[in-house]
Amino acid sequence: MALLPNALLNEIPEFKIKTQPNKTYKMLIEDEEVLGDTDDLEAIEQACYKVLNTERYRYVIYSWNYGVELQDLFGKPIPYVFSELPRRIREALIQDDRVSDVTNFDLSNQKGNVLAKFEVVTEKGIIKMEKGVQVM
Repeated sequence: MALLPNALLNEIPEFKIKTQPNKTYKMLIEDEEVLGDTDDLEAIEQACYKVLNTERYRYVIYSWNYGVELQDLFGKPIPYVFSELPRRIREALIQDDRVSDVTNFDLSNQKGNVLAKFEVVTEKGIIKMEKGVQVM
């Protein structure tokens, strides 16, 4: 095994990690169009929306780390859904390295439709979001 001389070890350059821009296409959800591009907090919000509307393990195009597991909550008791939903949403969203936490869950139930309101803590700011799940 060859050892590097000390002179060479002292010449190793320092590396700086540079954050890449998160510019992406812009989805106009209400209009069902993709138009232009977006960046920063709006791009992160769009990414969270896409994750929460993609069932995990369902589509071969996505990695197993992408999406949220909600389908199997159908038919489960409401107290079980109330305990599982925040964990599953948090687990799905923190796969994105721009998301540091998902907090302040507020859950409600109206005739088997569970609505979760929550905040997504990101490097660019806080995003208020909600996700509904039909369990009955």
